Amino acid sequence: MADFVQVRGFEDAVRPPIRQRRARLTDPPGRVARSRPDMAPRARLDRIARRVPEVMVKITGRTRDGGHLKNHLAYIGRSGKLPLEGADGERIQSRGEVAMLVGDWMAEVEADPRRRKDSAVSLSIVLSMPPGTDPFRMHDASRAFAGRTFGDSHPYVFAFHTDERHPHVHLTVRTLGHDGHKLNPRKADLERWRQTFAAALRDRGVEAEATPRRARGIVMKAETAPVHRIRFRFSRQGGPPPKVDVAAVRDALDQARETPWVEASRARQTSIRRYFVAQALAFSRSDSRDDRKLAEDLQTFVKTMPPVRTRAEEIVSRVRERTTPAADRDRSPDAPLRRR
Repeated sequence: MADFVQVRGFEDAVRPPIRQRRARLTDPPGRVARSRPDMAPRARLDRIARRVPEVMVKITGRTRDGGHLKNHLAYIGRSGKLPLEGADGERIQSRGEVAMLVGDWMAEVEADPRRRKDSAVSLSIVLSMPPGTDPFRMHDASRAFAGRTFGDSHPYVFAFHTDERHPHVHLTVRTLGHDGHKLNPRKADLERWRQTFAAALRDRGVEAEATPRRARGIVMKAETAPVHRIRFRFSRQGGPPPKVDVAAVRDALDQARETPWVEASRARQTSIRRYFVAQALAFSRSDSRDDRKLAEDLQTFVKTMPPVRTRAEEIVSRVRERTTPAADRDRSPDAPLRRR
């Protein structure tokens, strides 16, 4: 294979929209295992161009007291049907074992002189991959991720679920560490966790990547779990539109004109897409067949990237389709939508 010719812009294209120095618990995302061959720019470009599955690492909540923690562990363990696995490989499954674990955790938490009444006892994390992922390898990668991330600092248990189309893990970590430090992750920590989990999957032969949405041409943020549940109930039960939808439409109409952050988002997407095109051009000049194939894949990747559209613009477009006669829909999508 010919020497990799890297065009300037790779770091900007894959850098998450966070301040990397603010990672409290782990090294900044940009420092993750630079010596790993699978983290080299060419390897990542190949995975990005082929759109390999993206990992999901999500904080879903916190428990605040012993009763809350006990109920949560019963939920992720399916009331004793699934075992909870700890840092040393121990399996906790019966009600008595769960109660003993809760008692042990709470004894240390309540002995902390800095504890406040509303302080979190544990952090709830979900690790997930798309349907079709090998469950055995996913399970083992999750075990490795938890050990690498929390094994030396915080006690944890996790449960592996395969009752849905996509395999996922519920990981519960005690916020009070062995050395007294509290677990209070920031976005930079979450980004590092995504990269660590993706690397653990690749170590086990599962293709996985952890890129920010904007590297894939996605501008709109994913809706939060509470909002998703509200909209799901509305779609099932009907009734008046959810307040979040009413507010979203109102805000979209108010922001129909270009705003500075929208312009900045468009400029960022233009820069990212130009980088991919320039890198594809560099690969196309290589003597290596693999490089030329990657050039084609990158060109296809850019051509099939979604249009740059914010959530507000998406809402305005849907409202226009519902309220505008078909004959008037040929107007520019950027034209302001009039209120009636």
